[in-house]
Amino acid sequence: MKLTKSKKTAHRDGWSCERLSSCLALAAMFVTFGLTNSAVAQQKQDPMLTAMQAELDREKSLLILPGMQRPYFMEYRLDEQTSYEAVANYGALTREETSHQRVVRVTVRIGSYQADSSSSRGDGSVQLAPEDNDPAALRYALWTATDEAYKNALRAYSTKQAALKRFQSAPTADDFAPAKPVTTIEPLVTLDLDRNEWKRRLVEASGLYAKEPSASHVQFSTANLRGIAVNRYLLNTEGTVVRHGYTGYNATISVGGQAPDGMQLARANGTTAALAKDLESGAAFHQRTLDDLKSFEELRNAPVVGAEDYHGPVLFSGDAAADTLSRLFIPNIEADRPDVGTTARTQGAYSSSLRTPVLSALLDVKDDPLLTTFAGQKLLGSYDVDDEGVPAQSIDIVQAGKLMNFVIGREPVKDFPDSNGHGRAGPGQPAHSRAAVTIFKSTQPVSAAQLNQQLVDLAKKQGRDVYAVETLGGELVPRLLYVVHADGKRELVRGATFDELDARSLRSGIVAVGSDAYVSNILGAIPQTTIAPSILFGDIEVKRATDEQQKLPYYEPPALNPKEGR
Repeated sequence: MKLTKSKKTAHRDGWSCERLSSCLALAAMFVTFGLTNSAVAQQKQDPMLTAMQAELDREKSLLILPGMQRPYFMEYRLDEQTSYEAVANYGALTREETSHQRVVRVTVRIGSYQADSSSSRGDGSVQLAPEDNDPAALRYALWTATDEAYKNALRAYSTKQAALKRFQSAPTADDFAPAKPVTTIEPLVTLDLDRNEWKRRLVEASGLYAKEPSASHVQFSTANLRGIAVNRYLLNTEGTVVRHGYTGYNATISVGGQAPDGMQLARANGTTAALAKDLESGAAFHQRTLDDLKSFEELRNAPVVGAEDYHGPVLFSGDAAADTLSRLFIPNIEADRPDVGTTARTQGAYSSSLRTPVLSALLDVKDDPLLTTFAGQKLLGSYDVDDEGVPAQSIDIVQAGKLMNFVIGREPVKDFPDSNGHGRAGPGQPAHSRAAVTIFKSTQPVSAAQLNQQLVDLAKKQGRDVYAVETLGGELVPRLLYVVHADGKRELVRGATFDELDARSLRSGIVAVGSDAYVSNILGAIPQTTIAPSILFGDIEVKRATDEQQKLPYYEPPALNPKEGR
């Protein structure tokens, strides 16, 4: 590695470093890093890794336009995704699809670790890759993507440098964080699913409404199964070689229709697991459907929430608390780089909240991608190495309510110059700072019985009914909401919405936290897990929703059995 004496020299040779300290650190990384014989053998046995390494080496030596800078960093990522989905409606299979796709994403950075061509929107070029293991075809796809990424980086670097001259304040952090080379080659993953058995379960579950007398008002009944298997290959010019993968499965049932006043109602839930064998059994899925049908009918007959707006205690189950924290808290601890020219630390609401309260002092929070199981359940958000080739780390995010850390990838922000192993990406997408396995735990936990008693005590003290919510829908709308009377009895209500459920209520509105732990595995483009206890809020607004009610059907549905009628 060549040490440079000036910025001018550094710009001429983009593979060198601009600062002596950074360069020495990087040199030490390369000196101490060496592939084991086993790792070398595994890499050579994989034709995709071999082709990617060969093309990366070739591009590193050749990639330069006359009079232009060489890249100082390049990364090749190949995402191979296989997915399966089956859908049944009204007791019949209506869709079954299997897809397989490979996508390469090439990232090229011009400049230096301190100031480069990157932007907060993500960089690089994406190209479809051959679905077979043809090394020549893969190298051709990488070549075209690399050429495009390099030209994009040159343009972006010039534009960015011009933009920076317009601002008085210098950037608050470097553009990219060096990382030690990592080599980890894990076994490839595949979908492992008994498709015929699950199709049978879906068909049966979606048709149960026809056999239940209490379900005569169902207007839709859908059962769905989705499975994905992702294998990710990652190489960069720092020497990192990674191959790892994950699988995820989700089976859901959704039933619904209208209340007598036209209000749209639904019950939709399911089972999510990292492995197909960990999905709930056929008997459990059958029972879940029956429970949802019963719950839907109870919702139809439930009274509408009172017309007067309510401000007061609301008890959130672990399920509802996990949804609330996933939406209102977790995005704000993901340290996305702020816009150029600003002095903010991140883009989230907690940009200026470091070492200040963001949650109740009753809560501690950590994010631990290395936690693979909890209470016997495999966690979707866990991993050993992130999607930028950095080993995962367990991070204490909040201590007694105070924000102490962010989860961060390789794009630094103010006060956080290094990655803590949370650079994550969806297939074909750029990596960003994202949470993995976020665990909320009380500093003063109370049992479920104590939590419910506190809610009842508040009802007695205030001389009025209070509320408890079991499940939430999109936009944090309560799906199963109960009025809790002073004698402890609960009554299901419908048609409510929450107001003032926000960052303020998380910080100053929590009066008690349970000792339970609800595991919410989320099978999105980036798998995540949230583990949360029940939470008692002291002051949440509950009011009647203002959704327009649709007209009921003009006539009865067709008979399910022509001889027997419905």
